[in-house]
Amino acid sequence: MIETYRQRLGELHARTAETPLFNPVFQLGHEISRALETGAVTLAGLAGVIAELGREGLQARADRLARLLGSMDDAANIAAFRAQVEASATGDFAAFKAHWEAPLLHVVFTAHPTFLLTPAEYAAVAEATVSGAPVAIAPVETRPAPSLVEEHEAVLAAITRALAARDRLHAEVLAVAARAFPDQWQALTPCLFRVATWVGYDMDGRTDIGWATSIGFRAQEKAARLALLAAEAARLGEAALADRLSRAGTHAAGQAQLFAGDTEDAAALSAIANQVTAPHPDALTSLAEPIAALRAAAAALPADQARRHLVLAAAMAADGLGMGWIHFRVNAAQLHNAIRRRIDPEGHLDMGSGQALIRLRDLLAKVKPLRSNFAALAVESTTAVRQYLAMAAILKHIDADTPIRLLIAECEQPQTVLAALYFARLFGIADKVDVSPLFETETALEHGGRFLDALLAEPAYRDHARRRGRVAIQTGFSDAGRFVGQVPAALAIERLQGRLARAMAANGLADVAALIFNTHGESMGRGAHPASFTDRLAWPMSRWARAQFAKAGIRVEAEASFQGGDGFLFFGHDALALATLARIAEITPTLAAGGADDPFYTRTDLSLDYYRMIRRHQRALFEARPYARAITAFGLGLIPVTGSRRLKRQSDIGSDRDASLRSIRAIPHNAILQQLGYPVNVLAGVGTAGEDAQEALAALLAGSARGRQLLALVEASNAIASIKTLAAYGELFNSAYWATRPYRGTEEALARPCLALAEKLVEDDRSGQFRRLASSLRVDNIKLRQLLAHLPAPVTRDDGTEATRRTLGVLHAVRLALMQHLFLRAVDIPAFSRRNDISRDDVLDMILSLRTDEALDQLRRAFPVAAPDIGDYRMDEATDWPEDDAQAYAGIQRRFIEPIATTARLIPLISIAIANHFGAYG
Repeated sequence: MIETYRQRLGELHARTAETPLFNPVFQLGHEISRALETGAVTLAGLAGVIAELGREGLQARADRLARLLGSMDDAANIAAFRAQVEASATGDFAAFKAHWEAPLLHVVFTAHPTFLLTPAEYAAVAEATVSGAPVAIAPVETRPAPSLVEEHEAVLAAITRALAARDRLHAEVLAVAARAFPDQWQALTPCLFRVATWVGYDMDGRTDIGWATSIGFRAQEKAARLALLAAEAARLGEAALADRLSRAGTHAAGQAQLFAGDTEDAAALSAIANQVTAPHPDALTSLAEPIAALRAAAAALPADQARRHLVLAAAMAADGLGMGWIHFRVNAAQLHNAIRRRIDPEGHLDMGSGQALIRLRDLLAKVKPLRSNFAALAVESTTAVRQYLAMAAILKHIDADTPIRLLIAECEQPQTVLAALYFARLFGIADKVDVSPLFETETALEHGGRFLDALLAEPAYRDHARRRGRVAIQTGFSDAGRFVGQVPAALAIERLQGRLARAMAANGLADVAALIFNTHGESMGRGAHPASFTDRLAWPMSRWARAQFAKAGIRVEAEASFQGGDGFLFFGHDALALATLARIAEITPTLAAGGADDPFYTRTDLSLDYYRMIRRHQRALFEARPYARAITAFGLGLIPVTGSRRLKRQSDIGSDRDASLRSIRAIPHNAILQQLGYPVNVLAGVGTAGEDAQEALAALLAGSARGRQLLALVEASNAIASIKTLAAYGELFNSAYWATRPYRGTEEALARPCLALAEKLVEDDRSGQFRRLASSLRVDNIKLRQLLAHLPAPVTRDDGTEATRRTLGVLHAVRLALMQHLFLRAVDIPAFSRRNDISRDDVLDMILSLRTDEALDQLRRAFPVAAPDIGDYRMDEATDWPEDDAQAYAGIQRRFIEPIATTARLIPLISIAIANHFGAYG
């Protein structure tokens, strides 16, 4: 049946030459709908089609991952890395040591809700990527959303593989060093990668993560890490060390269990806290002594045995008493609320004012560290201060070695960073906390240069940066791409990175590192370049940006996110983890060259104007009614739940009609664009912005490495984009379609529900808004094609891309048919008495916006089949009532509610398949 649909879609596509308004995707959806309503096709039959298409989607993920990473052969990857290390060992030991002790990348595993697949499905994709065998399973219908605990377990599994892969690479570095520098090599402590996570520590926008959760997670991570370290020490024959580490791990596991208990009751928390803080012979808060013991032992051992000891010592030095570093995250508003008590108790001071800056400077000059305990945590009411108290507790009682990052979301004022520094000093942890403002909103990116100039001019901040040895910032591609488009976002972030290099040099901070956390997603709409792994690394921090730091003599510590389940997939198998790290090690040194003389940065008369025009176009589109209406037309009904952090749907019936586009977070926003078939935030404006200088702009982009990278992103997105598909979803709300569908007598059985839908949708604006949006996008896309036509090598589609387009068209057509089935069943449901202010018309509104779970809840209340049966009672008195209500309700369940429920379970499976063909969710 799938091949029949693909072939038919091809035939229908040919008919677009007859009339430009013909929509092959909608027509195929209509034909499938007709077959479904006549019984020629069943829901069970379509379920089989969807299952096979879902399996193909998983295969597409495996194929994409294999293409990005290249060889999965461990031996080949190790050999290639060894050759790279050997090539670096031709100079003196000091240079070799400096090179391999500086992390190539900080790898951060985040809890973004991109857990699109189940653990079994991710495992199947990972296995298929490594083995080359086809994926043998399809996505399943039952898909419970992962809990925070399950996300944390997934993080630990991914990090475990990453650490094991890093150890193998460290072993090669030490082996080469032993041969090249036999008298000095044991002074080397390699650190190719640092790993970190914020799963369980990110409070921005969440109320479900308490301080006890964060501390408990950190204790759990400590226990897991100590178990790994103890096992390796035992393999090395270091029995005493293995026993010490093992006992410390058991102690940490006990602490984790304590914090999983009742911390709300004062007496219970007192008992827990006193147990945690009491001296204990197995307690361990620093690995300094075990590291020294391993180094001392290595000094007396043959090179091969010494190398294994030093690999373990390097792991301890890199990660401390955890599975990696941790990132706490708060919102700027939370810090402002906390600091106002001290500088503005009346609540009248503008936090961005000079007066606020003066008061903060005074606070920082006079601050004296305070002690804190778990009772202070329990009674603290402000989110930001609770985070500091939790960090202080972790550093005191769990891991005293490992620094903690404090990320500040929506940070647009230097005063916010100074407030963060004040609390770090107040609780005595400033020497272990890196404060990192996030630049992601349009305002933050637009004014970020001035922000950095002002912040780095503050003596208190410069003192902190020197103490920590780094200036830390975070850049975000999700919200930035949502508001101004992905291309302008990347270019704005690049400019900000360049401004940071100049600000550090101007303020005498060239002797500290620039730690830049580029937080991008796994899809091209959220900053993950799809063309190659080189592009994935170079897109968020370009060669030009790196050249600015090199010119100033500033060392860069690059950091990148692997977000949620989709990001963890790179570490979903031992071979994948090794291939991922080996590829990063291979590519990263090449990114230092070629940025300074790129014409994209010298011809700013073209490139800067082009950036501004794209941004202006994207901003206007985002604010336009047609775009907002199309994105919110189905609420969140087109996308599955993919994480413990989610955007809740509004509960009122009319919410979707008036929903604010800004209320939809970046991940679901981008996911909806994927599901509608056109990645607006990648493509929109790229054509229109260049219409007045197409030849000159095409020549510039083609002759620039950054320009070609930009074009590669656009081309990859455009290759699978379909404006016809987006327009097809608008036709579902076209009253004329429903009125005309039974017109010629071919579907007389549907006349009543079709006419009811036609009447219902006469005043609905969604069809018109979709058409306006599609027209706007079509004009822009034509201009994009004209621009691409001026390139020396015009873009051509390969057979694989065309096959993907055809598969996506079939997926959309099947979903359009299922949605029509939903609409037809819902509009034909018998009337029922109003319950809880919900009527049948309200239920239909829910269905039309794909709020099917809510609709089904209401229908099952209105037509219960599990109500008490009159036959259960033994009465002497006769009755003629009720008149078989239960039997009638069972019929309604069978004819209407069960088909709606079955259809509703199939639609998310199509969404999963579509996302897999786009390469990632959201």
